[in-house]
Amino acid sequence: MNEVLMTIENRASCRAFSDDMIADEIIEKIAYAGVCSPSARNLQPWKIVVIKDKELINAMDDEGMRVLKAQEDPSAYNRFMERGGHLFYNAPLMFVILKKDNADLDVGIVAQNIVLAATSLGLGSVHCGMARIPFENLQFQQQVGINHQWQLGTTILVGHPAKEFTPHTPDLNKIEYINAK
Repeated sequence: MNEVLMTIENRASCRAFSDDMIADEIIEKIAYAGVCSPSARNLQPWKIVVIKDKELINAMDDEGMRVLKAQEDPSAYNRFMERGGHLFYNAPLMFVILKKDNADLDVGIVAQNIVLAATSLGLGSVHCGMARIPFENLQFQQQVGINHQWQLGTTILVGHPAKEFTPHTPDLNKIEYINAK
């Protein structure tokens, strides 16, 4: 099997990171993979903000957990508590993908390039939709550049895995072929 297909098959969502920071040259390679993504009409309607500030990540984590704890339904909060009590799983690095209007597909492609690049470099990663919670806070919006021009697209957490994670088992029943008659 070729390396790209092996990377795709071996990618797994990492939900426990070590404290070790990633070298700048590796971070740059991952960010570069993101901006190599194709986009409709090559408009590149995204911006990648790389957060290496562990204190900022922890502050956003604390805010997210505070909001989850205050919700009437405790299920999301309890799920994160069972996984170690951190919304961002102790990740030392966060890629925030900002977007222009109507750029969801393009943002998804950028995000997938980032997680595949991280996997290919021996790192763990996870798409983190829950980051939308702390980014409802104006302070955090301002720190990453969310404004009238840029919206939150998605976030990717990256780091050295604290334990091994297994890729999900693909459901081959989700593939359907239409053959020529």
